[in-house]
Amino acid sequence: MKQKITLGTRLFLSHLAVMIVGLSTFIFIAKVSSPQFFVLRLEQLERKGFLTVRSAKTYLIDGFEMAWNRSAIWSLILGGVTAGGLSYYLSLRIMKPLQQMKDITHNFAAGHWEQRMPESEIPELNQLSVSFNRMASSLEDVERRRRDLVGDLTHELRTPLTVVRGYLEELASGDMEASPQLYLNLVRETRRLENLTRDLQELSKAEAGYLSIDVQPLNLLPLLQGLVARFRDQLLDDGPVLKLSCADSLPLVMADCDRTEQILVNLLGNAIRYTEIGSIEISTEVVNKYLWIGVEDTGTGIAPEDLPHVFERFWRADPSRNSYSGGSGIGLAITKKLVELHGGAIEVSSEINQGTKFCFSLPLAKNYNLSSG
Repeated sequence: MKQKITLGTRLFLSHLAVMIVGLSTFIFIAKVSSPQFFVLRLEQLERKGFLTVRSAKTYLIDGFEMAWNRSAIWSLILGGVTAGGLSYYLSLRIMKPLQQMKDITHNFAAGHWEQRMPESEIPELNQLSVSFNRMASSLEDVERRRRDLVGDLTHELRTPLTVVRGYLEELASGDMEASPQLYLNLVRETRRLENLTRDLQELSKAEAGYLSIDVQPLNLLPLLQGLVARFRDQLLDDGPVLKLSCADSLPLVMADCDRTEQILVNLLGNAIRYTEIGSIEISTEVVNKYLWIGVEDTGTGIAPEDLPHVFERFWRADPSRNSYSGGSGIGLAITKKLVELHGGAIEVSSEINQGTKFCFSLPLAKNYNLSSG
Protein backbone atom coordinates (compact mmCIF):
# COMPACT_ATOMS: atom_id res chain seq x y z
CA MET A 1 0.00 0.00 0.00
CA LYS A 2 1.34 3.40 -0.99
CA GLN A 3 2.44 5.57 1.94
CA LYS A 4 0.46 8.82 2.10
CA ILE A 5 2.26 12.09 2.80
CA THR A 6 1.22 13.72 6.06
CA LEU A 7 -0.25 17.21 6.28
CA GLY A 8 2.83 18.57 8.08
CA THR A 9 5.11 17.22 5.36
CA ARG A 10 2.85 18.63 2.66
CA LEU A 11 2.88 22.08 4.25
CA PHE A 12 6.67 21.99 4.57
CA LEU A 13 7.11 20.82 0.97
CA SER A 14 4.66 23.44 -0.31
CA HIS A 15 6.54 26.27 1.42
CA LEU A 16 9.82 24.83 0.21
CA ALA A 17 8.45 24.59 -3.33
CA VAL A 18 7.28 28.20 -3.24
CA MET A 19 10.69 29.33 -2.01
CA ILE A 20 12.54 27.31 -4.65
CA VAL A 21 10.28 28.57 -7.44
CA GLY A 22 10.76 32.16 -6.31
CA LEU A 23 14.54 31.88 -6.08
CA SER A 24 14.78 29.95 -9.34
CA THR A 25 12.74 32.56 -11.14
CA PHE A 26 14.87 35.32 -9.66
CA ILE A 27 18.15 33.63 -10.64
CA PHE A 28 16.92 32.66 -14.11
CA ILE A 29 15.64 36.11 -15.04
CA ALA A 30 18.65 37.85 -13.52
CA LYS A 31 21.03 35.55 -15.43
CA VAL A 32 19.21 35.94 -18.72
CA SER A 33 18.30 39.63 -18.61
CA SER A 34 21.29 41.17 -16.81
CA PRO A 35 23.78 40.58 -19.65
CA GLN A 36 21.29 41.90 -22.17
CA PHE A 37 20.69 45.05 -20.16
CA PHE A 38 24.46 45.47 -19.70
CA VAL A 39 25.10 45.09 -23.44
CA LEU A 40 22.50 47.75 -24.15
CA ARG A 41 24.31 50.06 -21.72
CA LEU A 42 27.65 49.44 -23.45
CA GLU A 43 26.12 50.25 -26.83
CA GLN A 44 24.87 53.53 -25.38
CA LEU A 45 28.42 54.32 -24.19
CA GLU A 46 29.88 53.53 -27.62
CA ARG A 47 27.47 55.94 -29.20
CA LYS A 48 28.64 58.63 -26.77
CA GLY A 49 32.29 58.15 -27.78
CA PHE A 50 33.81 56.43 -24.71
CA LEU A 51 36.67 54.33 -26.07
CA THR A 52 38.78 53.52 -23.04
CA VAL A 53 37.89 51.44 -20.05
CA ARG A 54 39.28 54.00 -17.60
CA SER A 55 37.20 56.80 -19.02
CA ALA A 56 34.16 54.56 -19.15
CA LYS A 57 34.55 53.12 -15.63
CA THR A 58 31.88 55.25 -14.04
CA TYR A 59 29.43 54.61 -16.87
CA LEU A 60 30.16 50.86 -16.81
CA ILE A 61 29.36 50.69 -13.11
CA ASP A 62 26.19 52.71 -13.61
CA GLY A 63 25.22 50.47 -16.53
CA PHE A 64 25.77 47.31 -14.53
CA GLU A 65 23.71 48.65 -11.62
CA MET A 66 20.93 49.67 -13.96
CA ALA A 67 20.95 46.25 -15.68
CA TRP A 68 20.92 44.44 -12.33
CA ASN A 69 18.14 46.62 -10.93
CA ARG A 70 15.95 46.02 -13.96
CA SER A 71 16.61 42.29 -13.78
CA ALA A 72 15.86 42.24 -10.05
CA ILE A 73 12.58 44.11 -10.53
CA TRP A 74 11.39 41.72 -13.25
CA SER A 75 12.58 38.78 -11.21
CA LEU A 76 10.61 39.95 -8.21
CA ILE A 77 7.50 40.57 -10.28
CA LEU A 78 7.53 37.26 -12.14
CA GLY A 79 8.84 35.28 -9.14
CA GLY A 80 6.19 36.78 -6.85
CA VAL A 81 3.40 36.05 -9.32
CA THR A 82 4.61 32.47 -9.85
CA ALA A 83 5.12 31.79 -6.13
CA GLY A 84 1.78 33.41 -5.26
CA GLY A 85 -0.05 31.36 -7.85
CA LEU A 86 1.58 28.16 -6.63
CA SER A 87 0.79 29.01 -2.99
CA TYR A 88 -2.83 29.75 -3.89
CA TYR A 89 -3.16 26.44 -5.74
CA LEU A 90 -1.62 24.44 -2.90
CA SER A 91 -3.73 26.19 -0.26
CA LEU A 92 -6.88 25.46 -2.25
CA ARG A 93 -6.01 21.76 -2.37
CA ILE A 94 -5.34 21.66 1.36
CA MET A 95 -8.41 23.72 2.28
CA LYS A 96 -10.81 21.90 -0.06
CA PRO A 97 -11.73 19.13 2.45
CA LEU A 98 -12.21 21.71 5.20
CA GLN A 99 -14.48 23.77 2.97
CA GLN A 100 -16.44 20.62 2.10
CA MET A 101 -16.82 19.90 5.81
CA LYS A 102 -18.06 23.45 6.39
CA ASP A 103 -20.68 23.11 3.63
CA ILE A 104 -21.82 19.73 4.96
CA THR A 105 -22.24 21.09 8.49
CA HIS A 106 -24.42 23.87 7.09
CA ASN A 107 -26.55 21.22 5.40
CA PHE A 108 -26.75 19.36 8.72
CA ALA A 109 -28.05 22.52 10.35
CA ALA A 110 -30.75 22.65 7.67
CA GLY A 111 -31.79 19.08 8.45
CA HIS A 112 -30.08 17.31 5.53
CA TRP A 113 -28.10 14.40 6.98
CA GLU A 114 -27.32 12.37 3.87
CA GLN A 115 -23.99 13.97 2.88
CA ARG A 116 -20.64 12.53 3.98
CA MET A 117 -17.00 13.56 3.62
CA PRO A 118 -15.11 11.87 0.74
CA GLU A 119 -11.83 10.09 1.35
CA SER A 120 -8.78 12.37 1.35
CA GLU A 121 -5.25 11.58 0.17
CA ILE A 122 -3.88 13.48 3.20
CA PRO A 123 -3.76 11.09 6.20
CA GLU A 124 -4.67 13.68 8.85
CA LEU A 125 -7.58 15.02 6.82
CA ASN A 126 -8.67 11.49 5.97
CA GLN A 127 -8.76 10.61 9.69
CA LEU A 128 -10.72 13.80 10.30
CA SER A 129 -13.14 12.80 7.53
CA VAL A 130 -13.63 9.34 9.03
CA SER A 131 -14.31 10.83 12.48
CA PHE A 132 -16.61 13.45 10.95
CA ASN A 133 -18.60 10.81 9.06
CA ARG A 134 -18.87 8.69 12.19
CA MET A 135 -20.14 11.72 14.11
CA ALA A 136 -22.58 12.56 11.30
CA SER A 137 -23.97 9.02 11.32
CA SER A 138 -24.34 9.17 15.08
CA LEU A 139 -26.14 12.52 14.90
CA GLU A 140 -28.37 11.25 12.12
CA ASP A 141 -29.23 8.23 14.25
CA VAL A 142 -29.95 10.48 17.24
CA GLU A 143 -32.20 12.68 15.13
CA ARG A 144 -34.02 9.64 13.75
CA ARG A 145 -34.46 8.24 17.24
CA ARG A 146 -35.70 11.60 18.48
CA ARG A 147 -38.36 11.73 15.78
CA ASP A 148 -39.34 8.13 16.42
CA LEU A 149 -39.49 8.81 20.15
CA VAL A 150 -41.73 11.84 19.69
CA GLY A 151 -44.04 9.85 17.43
CA ASP A 152 -44.09 6.80 19.69
CA LEU A 153 -44.53 8.88 22.82
CA THR A 154 -47.41 10.77 21.24
CA HIS A 155 -49.04 7.47 20.35
CA GLU A 156 -48.52 6.06 23.85
CA LEU A 157 -49.89 9.15 25.58
CA ARG A 158 -52.93 9.42 23.36
CA THR A 159 -54.68 6.29 24.69
CA PRO A 160 -54.67 7.01 28.46
CA LEU A 161 -55.32 10.71 27.93
CA THR A 162 -58.27 9.93 25.67
CA VAL A 163 -59.69 7.51 28.24
CA VAL A 164 -59.30 9.98 31.11
CA ARG A 165 -60.80 12.82 29.07
CA GLY A 166 -63.75 10.64 28.06
CA TYR A 167 -64.51 9.72 31.67
CA LEU A 168 -64.20 13.32 32.83
CA GLU A 169 -66.40 14.64 30.02
CA GLU A 170 -69.14 12.12 30.82
CA LEU A 171 -68.91 12.96 34.53
CA ALA A 172 -69.12 16.68 33.75
CA SER A 173 -72.13 16.26 31.45
CA GLY A 174 -73.94 13.98 33.89
CA ASP A 175 -74.11 11.06 31.46
CA MET A 176 -72.20 8.89 33.91
CA GLU A 177 -72.40 8.59 37.65
CA ALA A 178 -69.33 8.42 39.82
CA SER A 179 -68.53 4.95 41.10
CA PRO A 180 -65.58 3.14 42.71
CA GLN A 181 -64.96 1.27 39.46
CA LEU A 182 -64.80 4.53 37.51
CA TYR A 183 -62.25 5.93 39.93
CA LEU A 184 -60.24 2.72 39.67
CA ASN A 185 -60.22 3.09 35.89
CA LEU A 186 -58.97 6.66 36.22
CA VAL A 187 -56.29 5.58 38.68
CA ARG A 188 -55.20 2.81 36.30
CA GLU A 189 -54.80 5.22 33.38
CA THR A 190 -52.95 7.84 35.44
CA ARG A 191 -50.69 5.08 36.76
CA ARG A 192 -49.90 4.12 33.18
CA LEU A 193 -48.84 7.71 32.53
CA GLU A 194 -46.74 7.70 35.68
CA ASN A 195 -45.03 4.45 34.74
CA LEU A 196 -44.39 5.72 31.23
CA THR A 197 -42.69 8.91 32.41
CA ARG A 198 -40.60 6.97 34.95
CA ASP A 199 -39.49 4.42 32.39
CA LEU A 200 -38.65 7.14 29.88
CA GLN A 201 -36.48 8.87 32.46
CA GLU A 202 -34.69 5.60 33.22
CA LEU A 203 -34.14 4.87 29.54
CA SER A 204 -32.86 8.38 28.82
CA LYS A 205 -30.32 8.10 31.65
CA ALA A 206 -29.23 4.65 30.50
CA GLU A 207 -28.76 5.70 26.86
CA ALA A 208 -26.84 8.82 27.90
CA GLY A 209 -24.64 6.82 30.27
CA TYR A 210 -25.82 8.73 33.35
CA LEU A 211 -27.48 5.77 35.05
CA SER A 212 -25.57 4.92 38.21
CA ILE A 213 -24.29 1.34 38.49
CA ASP A 214 -22.71 0.25 41.77
CA VAL A 215 -20.93 -2.94 40.72
CA GLN A 216 -19.95 -5.23 43.61
CA PRO A 217 -19.54 -8.98 44.19
CA LEU A 218 -23.11 -10.31 44.45
CA ASN A 219 -24.59 -13.65 45.44
CA LEU A 220 -27.52 -13.94 43.07
CA LEU A 221 -29.24 -16.92 44.71
CA PRO A 222 -31.00 -15.03 47.58
CA LEU A 223 -32.21 -12.42 45.09
CA LEU A 224 -33.65 -15.09 42.78
CA GLN A 225 -35.33 -16.90 45.67
CA GLY A 226 -36.83 -13.67 46.99
CA LEU A 227 -38.23 -12.69 43.58
CA VAL A 228 -39.77 -16.12 43.04
CA ALA A 229 -41.50 -15.94 46.44
CA ARG A 230 -42.75 -12.43 45.77
CA PHE A 231 -44.15 -13.16 42.30
CA ARG A 232 -45.73 -16.45 43.39
CA ASP A 233 -47.92 -14.50 45.77
CA GLN A 234 -49.17 -12.38 42.88
CA LEU A 235 -50.08 -15.28 40.59
CA LEU A 236 -53.60 -16.69 40.56
CA ASP A 237 -54.26 -20.33 41.32
CA ASP A 238 -55.15 -21.03 37.70
CA GLY A 239 -52.25 -18.96 36.39
CA PRO A 240 -48.74 -20.04 35.38
CA VAL A 241 -46.43 -21.87 37.79
CA LEU A 242 -43.26 -19.97 38.70
CA LYS A 243 -40.24 -22.11 39.54
CA LEU A 244 -36.52 -21.69 40.10
CA SER A 245 -34.13 -24.24 38.59
CA CYS A 246 -30.56 -23.68 39.69
CA ALA A 247 -27.81 -25.16 41.85
CA ASP A 248 -27.82 -24.82 45.63
CA SER A 249 -24.95 -22.36 45.35
CA LEU A 250 -24.03 -19.91 42.60
CA PRO A 251 -20.70 -18.22 41.90
CA LEU A 252 -20.45 -14.55 42.79
CA VAL A 253 -21.07 -12.09 39.96
CA MET A 254 -20.04 -8.45 39.58
CA ALA A 255 -23.34 -6.61 39.51
CA ASP A 256 -25.48 -3.89 41.05
CA CYS A 257 -28.05 -5.61 43.27
CA ASP A 258 -30.85 -3.07 42.67
CA ARG A 259 -30.29 -2.89 38.91
CA THR A 260 -30.08 -6.67 38.63
CA GLU A 261 -33.38 -6.94 40.49
CA GLN A 262 -34.84 -4.40 38.07
CA ILE A 263 -33.69 -6.54 35.12
CA LEU A 264 -35.29 -9.67 36.59
CA VAL A 265 -38.51 -7.86 37.54
CA ASN A 266 -38.86 -6.57 33.97
CA LEU A 267 -38.31 -10.03 32.48
CA LEU A 268 -40.60 -11.78 34.98
CA GLY A 269 -43.29 -9.14 34.56
CA ASN A 270 -43.11 -9.52 30.80
CA ALA A 271 -43.35 -13.32 31.09
CA ILE A 272 -46.34 -13.16 33.44
CA ARG A 273 -48.07 -10.61 31.21
CA TYR A 274 -48.02 -12.94 28.20
CA THR A 275 -48.39 -16.32 29.95
CA GLU A 276 -51.91 -17.10 31.09
CA ILE A 277 -51.31 -20.80 31.81
CA GLY A 278 -48.32 -23.10 31.88
CA SER A 279 -45.06 -22.28 33.61
CA ILE A 280 -42.35 -19.67 34.01
CA GLU A 281 -38.90 -20.99 34.85
CA ILE A 282 -35.79 -19.17 36.02
CA SER A 283 -32.55 -21.02 35.31
CA THR A 284 -28.81 -20.33 35.59
CA GLU A 285 -25.73 -21.59 33.77
CA VAL A 286 -22.04 -20.72 33.94
CA VAL A 287 -20.46 -20.24 30.50
CA ASN A 288 -16.80 -19.21 30.38
CA LYS A 289 -16.46 -16.07 32.51
CA TYR A 290 -20.18 -15.28 32.74
CA LEU A 291 -23.23 -16.46 34.63
CA TRP A 292 -26.23 -16.69 32.33
CA ILE A 293 -29.69 -16.23 33.82
CA GLY A 294 -32.66 -17.41 31.78
CA VAL A 295 -36.36 -16.56 32.15
CA GLU A 296 -38.43 -18.98 30.07
CA ASP A 297 -42.22 -19.03 29.75
CA THR A 298 -44.84 -21.06 27.90
CA GLY A 299 -46.79 -18.02 26.75
CA THR A 300 -47.96 -16.73 23.40
CA GLY A 301 -44.47 -16.45 21.93
CA ILE A 302 -43.03 -13.99 19.43
CA ALA A 303 -43.05 -14.31 15.65
CA PRO A 304 -39.60 -14.74 14.01
CA GLU A 305 -39.96 -11.50 12.07
CA ASP A 306 -40.64 -9.64 15.32
CA LEU A 307 -37.64 -10.94 17.28
CA PRO A 308 -35.17 -8.28 15.96
CA HIS A 309 -37.50 -5.55 17.32
CA VAL A 310 -38.02 -6.92 20.82
CA PHE A 311 -35.61 -4.47 22.49
CA GLU A 312 -36.83 -1.41 20.59
CA ARG A 313 -38.68 1.31 22.43
CA PHE A 314 -42.48 1.09 22.46
CA TRP A 315 -42.48 -2.22 20.61
CA ARG A 316 -44.91 -4.95 21.64
CA ALA A 317 -45.42 -8.36 20.09
CA ASP A 318 -49.21 -7.98 20.40
CA PRO A 319 -50.30 -4.42 19.53
CA SER A 320 -53.94 -5.26 20.24
CA ARG A 321 -53.10 -5.66 23.93
CA ASN A 322 -51.43 -2.26 24.31
CA SER A 323 -54.29 -0.78 26.28
CA TYR A 324 -54.60 -3.66 28.67
CA SER A 325 -51.14 -5.10 29.18
CA GLY A 326 -50.16 -2.37 31.60
CA GLY A 327 -46.65 -2.11 30.18
CA SER A 328 -45.03 1.06 28.93
CA GLY A 329 -43.44 -0.64 25.93
CA ILE A 330 -39.90 0.32 26.91
CA GLY A 331 -39.22 -2.14 29.74
CA LEU A 332 -37.17 -4.46 27.55
CA ALA A 333 -35.23 -1.51 26.10
CA ILE A 334 -34.29 -0.48 29.66
CA THR A 335 -33.42 -4.09 30.49
CA LYS A 336 -31.03 -4.31 27.53
CA LYS A 337 -29.28 -1.07 28.53
CA LEU A 338 -28.92 -2.21 32.14
CA VAL A 339 -27.41 -5.55 31.07
CA GLU A 340 -24.94 -3.77 28.78
CA LEU A 341 -23.94 -1.38 31.58
CA HIS A 342 -22.99 -4.45 33.61
CA GLY A 343 -20.76 -5.65 30.79
CA GLY A 344 -23.09 -8.49 29.85
CA ALA A 345 -25.33 -9.43 26.94
CA ILE A 346 -28.98 -10.35 26.52
CA GLU A 347 -30.56 -12.75 24.03
CA VAL A 348 -34.07 -13.86 23.17
CA SER A 349 -35.51 -16.94 21.48
CA SER A 350 -39.17 -17.71 20.90
CA GLU A 351 -41.75 -19.77 19.04
CA ILE A 352 -45.36 -18.84 18.43
CA ASN A 353 -47.70 -20.50 20.96
CA GLN A 354 -44.73 -22.32 22.49
CA GLY A 355 -43.16 -19.65 24.65
CA THR A 356 -40.26 -17.24 24.94
CA LYS A 357 -36.88 -17.38 26.67
CA PHE A 358 -34.81 -14.35 27.64
CA CYS A 359 -31.21 -14.96 28.72
CA PHE A 360 -28.78 -12.37 30.03
CA SER A 361 -25.23 -12.66 31.34
CA LEU A 362 -23.29 -11.10 34.20
CA PRO A 363 -19.49 -11.32 34.61
CA LEU A 364 -18.21 -13.66 37.29
CA ALA A 365 -16.51 -11.99 40.24
CA LYS A 366 -13.44 -14.25 40.23
CA ASN A 367 -12.63 -13.20 36.63
CA TYR A 368 -13.61 -9.57 36.95
CA ASN A 369 -10.26 -8.27 38.24
CA LEU A 370 -8.40 -10.22 35.58
CA SER A 371 -10.36 -8.60 32.79
CA SER A 372 -10.39 -5.09 34.16
CA GLY A 373 -6.96 -4.92 35.78
